[in-house]
Amino acid sequence: MPKLNGKTVFITGASRGIGAASARLFAAEGANVALIARGAEAITTLASEIGDKALAVPCDISSYEAIDAAASAVEARFGQIDILINNAGVIEPIAPLSGADPEAWSKLIDINVKGVFYAMRRIVPNMVERGAGTVLTVSSGAAHRGIEGWSAYCSSKAGAAMLTEMLDLEERGHGIRAMGLSPGTVATQMQREIKASGVNAVSQLDWSDHIPPEWPARALLWMCGAEADAHLGEELQLRDDDLRRKIGLIE
Repeated sequence: MPKLNGKTVFITGASRGIGAASARLFAAEGANVALIARGAEAITTLASEIGDKALAVPCDISSYEAIDAAASAVEARFGQIDILINNAGVIEPIAPLSGADPEAWSKLIDINVKGVFYAMRRIVPNMVERGAGTVLTVSSGAAHRGIEGWSAYCSSKAGAAMLTEMLDLEERGHGIRAMGLSPGTVATQMQREIKASGVNAVSQLDWSDHIPPEWPARALLWMCGAEADAHLGEELQLRDDDLRRKIGLIE
């Protein structure tokens, strides 16, 4: 696994699940971690747990102005941002396309797609200026196939996957390492919301079918190292046993 002493990681959706697990892991590997989320209390508690290497920045990523202010606060504390992890995402509304609430549908797009773009737009130009930076976006199998009741979520994840592809196309030659990670189903609050909906096959999965959030966190850490350079521009599938072995999740 790469050592990240002195590197600064900007993690959206850091209040719980994959984001919180990544913050703990990256800090343990020596990185400064910027905890970005709407849940001020949760990220403040997590920052206290991690210590001086963590900075909690309450932020609604659906606002570019909020992302800009958050990035400025991180740069003032730690200096340059070396790694961006676009992890924040929501699943609601879960509803038939023809019956989905338009305002809720739009808000999901604001978070899951615009939030990814806003973070890239604010942080990547400084990376390009330095000639180095890593941008990792948490994707989903839902980016590539329709799932009943998830018109907003599937559309948003397809959009986020295309943003990763576009970033790689335009900026790989300027030192930007862009990749996506499709983790499969993870034991997080989102899965509880899916379970409660009772819609589609995913809601019927048993809790034991889901991987722990520490697994995708370890995958994201591995993706920051040189061994992952063969996968630039790709969306890595954590369901793949070969990838799990490379990361050290299974033997």
